[in-house]
Amino acid sequence: MKLPLYIAKRYLFSKGSTNVINITTIIAAIGILVGAMCLFVVLSGFDGLRQLHDQFTTIADPDLKAFPKKGKFFDISDIQLQQLKDNNNIVSFTTTIEHQVLLNYKEKRQAAFIKGVDRNYNKVIATDSLLAYGQWKTDNLFNTIIGNQISNNLSLGINNYENPLEVYVPKAGTGTISPTNGFRKESLVVSGIYQLTNELDKKYIFTNIALARRLFDVNKNSITNIEFKLTPEADQQKATEELYSIFNHQIDLKSRLQLNDAMYKMLNSENLMVYFIFTLVLIIALFNLIGAMIMMIIDKKKNIQTLHKLGATIQSLRQIFFLQGLLMTFLAGLIGISIGVVLVYLQKKVGLVMIAYNLPYPVNLDPINIFKVLGTLLILGVIASLISISSIKKDSL
Repeated sequence: MKLPLYIAKRYLFSKGSTNVINITTIIAAIGILVGAMCLFVVLSGFDGLRQLHDQFTTIADPDLKAFPKKGKFFDISDIQLQQLKDNNNIVSFTTTIEHQVLLNYKEKRQAAFIKGVDRNYNKVIATDSLLAYGQWKTDNLFNTIIGNQISNNLSLGINNYENPLEVYVPKAGTGTISPTNGFRKESLVVSGIYQLTNELDKKYIFTNIALARRLFDVNKNSITNIEFKLTPEADQQKATEELYSIFNHQIDLKSRLQLNDAMYKMLNSENLMVYFIFTLVLIIALFNLIGAMIMMIIDKKKNIQTLHKLGATIQSLRQIFFLQGLLMTFLAGLIGISIGVVLVYLQKKVGLVMIAYNLPYPVNLDPINIFKVLGTLLILGVIASLISISSIKKDSL
């Protein structure tokens, strides 16, 4: 093994007899280098997007969220409230009412969801991190906090007492809805504007839960959701079972991951798709390696014949060029990954590519991605080298 490796290293760093071979080898090495660099950068970019999404969901979503098993609302009794307060796995919980409404401001209209929250909401959700302007006032019955996208769409600022935001909800019943008495209406003053993601910013307005109950004409025990913040050491599975028991399995529970299931599936599928695309680029680059290796084998034919006459077997001769192909793949890939690491590090520190003027494209420098790229390269390098050395046959010497 030592002799084939020694000869393979000598062949790798020695020039061929013609410039064509040298140029082909350099092109093959550059192709592998660039492919490895791009694959690492792209994987780091998707890890950064996933990490950024995790940060957003940690701010905006609870550890667990309860939904009614049937219908839009369910009732919570005083006994159940006390059982939740006594549960050691729960740090805090908040009852909420979510329902679709129509917003109207100076003849500008937009559909949205009102989210009525109680005084414990800021103990479950980091409202300070959500808020961009103004104050988070949900204790006041006629204050609301709206998303940045809603604010832009309606041209609506904060603390406008002269022109409040009008919220409309159709009254329950059958038959034709009358424009004059077919809706419940409330006028709300915007006390704050939150900003997180475009999807969330255009979806919700937050207000007092008592106002939401009045809008939807439901009793004081009716809610649409309960959001839970668990203790750091809590067993989520055990906490879920306890909650199902408290509510006699009349609710459905979703974790933070399940609440964002569609987004995680999209990120994972896109990550996998891009991985395969850039792996295909590496495969194309390794075709150049196969061509370069075959040309080198032809160039070194006299040396191969000499080694064969000195006692080298076909297997050991093939081993020389197999190791040469692996070394070229490994070294070019390592240099490419190193450049990728530098680029990702600079992106994290300096922000070479920006999404917005104050938001650099997110990346995550994860060592696992180095092993993913190297592993992919070595597997493809082995296949390319095996194809190359198949041209070394006894009858051709």
